[in-house]
Amino acid sequence: MEIFITGDTHGDFRRFRPDIFYEQECMTKEDLVLVCGDFGGIWHGDPRDDAGLDWLEDRPYTTAFVLGNHENYDAYKGYPKEEWHGGQIQRIRPSVLHLMRGQVYELNGKKFFTMGGASSHDIQDGILEPDDPNFEEKFQQLEQLGALFRVNHRSWWAEELPDKAEYLEAKANLERVHWNVDYIISHCCPSTIQDVFSGGMFKKDTLTDFFDEVRQRCTFRYWFFGHYHGNMVIEEKYAMLYEQIIRLK
Repeated sequence: MEIFITGDTHGDFRRFRPDIFYEQECMTKEDLVLVCGDFGGIWHGDPRDDAGLDWLEDRPYTTAFVLGNHENYDAYKGYPKEEWHGGQIQRIRPSVLHLMRGQVYELNGKKFFTMGGASSHDIQDGILEPDDPNFEEKFQQLEQLGALFRVNHRSWWAEELPDKAEYLEAKANLERVHWNVDYIISHCCPSTIQDVFSGGMFKKDTLTDFFDEVRQRCTFRYWFFGHYHGNMVIEEKYAMLYEQIIRLK
């Protein structure tokens, strides 16, 4: 099994074209490409998503992803859960898989802990409610100002951060493997790592603080994450990915 990892795709899968990601020529459905959140392939929750998802399904490999903050969480509620390599997934297409929060998967004899989600950084000017009687007026005003805002259940979902049950499941699964995994796949990263590369620009939250606990308690080889739209390695073990695709050796 070959495993490749990349960062946010936001529904734009051009980096996986055969002339760009040429390694796929020798890949099969047993091989994986992992996306570290903000997958964006299910945004509308209707047939408008089909072209992109079907194109991914036609790739010779399997695509698997954790969720980020720019995702339509309402649309995922309609997909059933099933077990896959020791953890829970949602199968979007036969070979397009959502790796759910707090799971530990056994892949190629290695353990992968997955925990999607992150806080949105583009909501400083508020979140509009679509059923607000003054919604259109407020929307137009914010648009004209170039404000950073989102619309609840249209472009922002509270589920971007895990709930209590998901944190409990994550801890239970890590306890089961004695807090010892090979790789961690997430969208954001621990608060302390975030501070290292941003100088405190990004605010910590319940998830980044939870990741600090994981960082302190868990034994792992590498931690891969997206979210921050850059490619860099921090303190040797933490790899931020965006458009780069790397092979896991």
